[in-house]
Amino acid sequence: MFNPSARQLSVLKVITFALCLAPLARLVWGALDDTLGANPIEFITRSLGTWALNFLLITLTVSPLRKLSGWNWLLRLRRMLGLFAFFYVVLHLTTYLWLDQFFDLQAIAKDILKRPFITVGMSAFVLLIPLALTSNNAMIKRLGGKRWQKLHRAVYAIGILGVLHYWWMVKLDTTLPQVYAVLLALLLGIRAIWREQERRRQLAGNSSLPSKPHGKNIPITAKQ
Repeated sequence: MFNPSARQLSVLKVITFALCLAPLARLVWGALDDTLGANPIEFITRSLGTWALNFLLITLTVSPLRKLSGWNWLLRLRRMLGLFAFFYVVLHLTTYLWLDQFFDLQAIAKDILKRPFITVGMSAFVLLIPLALTSNNAMIKRLGGKRWQKLHRAVYAIGILGVLHYWWMVKLDTTLPQVYAVLLALLLGIRAIWREQERRRQLAGNSSLPSKPHGKNIPITAKQ
C-alpha cells in the first residue's frame, strides 16, 4: 500500500496544483495564439464550465477511491480539488457576466429568470459559496465536525445542478452530459449504499445490546 511521507505528499500537492492549473493555461495560450475557434468567448466560457464540473466530480471521487484503495492520504488533496472546482466556477461565471453580458445587471437578471439552465447554474454557484468559505481548519473547528459535514453534503445537490446546467445548455447533442450524469449517479449511489450499510450495522449493534429491566436495577450478582 502506497503511503507517502510528508515530503512526498508535499511534492504530490505541488504536482496536483500544477495539473489543476493546466486547463486554464491552455485557454490562455489558445487566446494568445488565436486558436480558440470562430467564437472564442463561447469556447472559453464552456471550457471553464466543463472543467468546473470535472473538478467537482473528481472531488466526489476522492472518498470512494480512498475507501476502496486504503489510500487515506488522498483526503489531503480533496480540499485543493474542491477549491479548484470553485475557482473554475468563478471564472466560468465571470466570463458570462463580463464577456457575454458586459455586466448589464438588468439583462443578467432577465437571463437568469428566462433561461432554466442559467437559473440552475446560478443556484449551484450560490450553494458553492458557503462550502468554499468554510474549507479551512478554522471553520471546521468553529462549526464542529458534524455541522461542517452536514453543510458540505450540499455538494451532492450542487453536482446534480451542475449536470442539469450542462445538459440544458447543450440542448442538441447530450452525449457528454449523459456521461456526466451516469458518473454522478454512480458516485452518489455508492455513497447511498455505504450509508445504508452503516445504518444497518448500527441497528444490528443496538439490537444486540441487552435491554434494561423495568423497575429497579437488579445487581448481576443477585441470586435468581
